Amino acid sequence: MSKLILTHEVDGLGSAGDVIEVKDGYARNYLIPQGFAVAWTRGGEKQVASIRAAREARAIATHEEAEALKQRIEQARVKIAVKAGAEGRLFGSVGPADVVAAVSAAELGELDKRKVTIPAPIKSVGDHEALVRLHDEVTAVISLQVVAAKKK
Repeated sequence: MSKLILTHEVDGLGSAGDVIEVKDGYARNYLIPQGFAVAWTRGGEKQVASIRAAREARAIATHEEAEALKQRIEQARVKIAVKAGAEGRLFGSVGPADVVAAVSAAELGELDKRKVTIPAPIKSVGDHEALVRLHDEVTAVISLQVVAAKKK
């Protein structure tokens, strides 16, 4: 078993700054090469403190703020314009970064793209949904309207 410090949030393992133990192969072949974790050392406690401080600075401070942001996001319908073919199929797909940019452009608030989950790949125009975890206990559903971008 390898002891690691998470540098990014990993579903099912923990958040940035958490000290975890995982099997050696998972650490060596996935977490460390992808940059999601670093090896734990005795001097790593200072690193854990700085990672947690950065995470808390980015996090939405209180449960009430998260609930207020959830209300704004769920009442709105976010429009995303992307390149699409004649039948409405997209050239590529809509990802979490696209959702975050659209929410920001609609002036609904700032989100972290690592906390946005798209249940099924969005590869066509129409109405879709995405989930965003705003706080430990608060998850919002974003209603997306994907439209074809106007051709120049």
